[in-house]
Amino acid sequence: MTAAAGKTVKLLLADDNPLMRDLVSKSLEPFCDVVIASDGADALLKVIDDPPDVILCDYKMPGLDGRQLFEKLRGREATRHIPFLFMASRTDIEEKLRPLVDGVEDFIAKPFLAKDLVRMAKKIVDRLHLEKLQKRASRPGVIQGRLEEMSMIDLMQSLEMGQKSCRLQVQKAGEAGELYFASGQCRDAKIGTLVGDDAVYKVLLWTEGEFEIDFNAANASSNTTTTRNTTGLLMEAMRLMDEASRDAVPSS
Repeated sequence: MTAAAGKTVKLLLADDNPLMRDLVSKSLEPFCDVVIASDGADALLKVIDDPPDVILCDYKMPGLDGRQLFEKLRGREATRHIPFLFMASRTDIEEKLRPLVDGVEDFIAKPFLAKDLVRMAKKIVDRLHLEKLQKRASRPGVIQGRLEEMSMIDLMQSLEMGQKSCRLQVQKAGEAGELYFASGQCRDAKIGTLVGDDAVYKVLLWTEGEFEIDFNAANASSNTTTTRNTTGLLMEAMRLMDEASRDAVPSS
């Protein structure tokens, strides 16, 4: 995961447990600007004063609980659009929170591993980062950036999550690749003589270079050269990377 990409995104963390706040905030700080609230009332005041891009909230808090905080913010025009992530027990998720579909990005069931929370939160942070890049784009419908700021894995996950249709061009040291997405699924990929899955696997190894996402060129390719969906391509690429790293370790 790249560390710099999400620093344009502000996440408000609301939890009354100081140990949990410390664990979660330290896990997320490499990827986004974390603002801490000690309970629901503190979170409400901070959100109204300076709205964050996303809220990660514990459900059970004294006074104003997570659901009440959600409902108060959804009732205000200025804060109703802010995406929510809830941390709660499986029972509370199913019985108390599941009906809150509109505006809730995801539910994180307790107990959880910090790496799983980071994975879920970072998908949303990356998507919000891309949306900010799009708003600042010099050309309508075109986003440009560097792979040092946002990795290929993060880019592809964000495009899949947002169900985007586009052309993703990447280049590094004289090499260039093109990937075409339809509703978030990578349908066509080529880099040099490689096409399809192999082209995706190669470009996913790039850790530096430049990228350009062109939403105006979504229909520029009608080919389907990949054999897996975006998630399948990413999972297989990571499996191949793990395999390669194991093979590279000399046996004792």
